[in-house]
Amino acid sequence: HLGVAADRALMIGDTTHDVQMAQAAGASALALTHGAHGREALQSSAPLALLDDLPALRLWLRAAA
Repeated sequence: HLGVAADRALMIGDTTHDVQMAQAAGASALALTHGAHGREALQSSAPLALLDDLPALRLWLRAAA
């Protein structure tokens, strides 16, 4: 719809469902630990990165830009 290829997209979510949805679409996923699913569950879904809060997300995005 937006003309962005899945391999150029980044999903940011806080559940394993978010990570799995991104992976199924061919996109990368970042996981935030403050949602419904805990650190261990999120880690097992193999996100690109696992972050604890929004400041950590901001730092990650700046470093990856």
